[in-house]
Amino acid sequence: MWSRSELKSRAKEILHANYWKAVLVSLIYTFVSGGGSSGGSSSSASSSSSGSSSGGNLFSSPEEWKIFIAAMSAVLIIILIALAVGFVLSIFVFSPLQVGCQRYFILCGKQPATLNEVVFAFSNSYMNIVKIMFFKNLYTFLWTLLFIVPGIIKGYEYRMIPYILAENPGIDMKEAFAMTKQMMDGDKANAWVLDLSFLGWNLLGALTCCILTVFYVAPYQYLTNAQLYEALKIKVSGPTGGDPYQNPYL
Repeated sequence: MWSRSELKSRAKEILHANYWKAVLVSLIYTFVSGGGSSGGSSSSASSSSSGSSSGGNLFSSPEEWKIFIAAMSAVLIIILIALAVGFVLSIFVFSPLQVGCQRYFILCGKQPATLNEVVFAFSNSYMNIVKIMFFKNLYTFLWTLLFIVPGIIKGYEYRMIPYILAENPGIDMKEAFAMTKQMMDGDKANAWVLDLSFLGWNLLGALTCCILTVFYVAPYQYLTNAQLYEALKIKVSGPTGGDPYQNPYL
């Protein structure tokens, strides 16, 4: 049975031995996974009196209406193109990079790992990785649309898929989902508590304008999650472990 203190202690050791590479890979992973993005919205209101006095004269001729409609149409088209490009990049570039980053986090705890691991997915069963990651994200999204809580639960259930693909990129999709389900069975709540244990660190990172997050918290947390994968892998590989490239299930 794993413990949070053991995972974190091991992650600190690995981070100390691979500091600058781990920081760089963490930056890449945060970017491609959207972990470092934040959304915000601002709104402005105008008084009803001013709106009523000037609203009627906003467009004084049909030509101005045409210009306005053409401008709004152009903006809409640009937004749609940007969304489409982002969607394609997310599927065919960012998801494989996520798998590559997780591979680095796994390997640097076992042996000297190079930054080439980040692009591992592009030359190892690339389309299979793209397919499985796409369905992982799709299923999580659909469960979240149904209800928020089931979406969160499924997110934890599918949590190990990038790690599984990092060690066995050619795995069958059914086997990948069965494997992550088996690994997370009985440990979803424990993984949630593990995530909560980083809340204080994340708050400190926010207070330092994310400087602490970039240079310590993010790589520390990602390496801890990789150690969680190593701890849970025993559920499917047995007490002696096993080579994922030799074991057809791994």
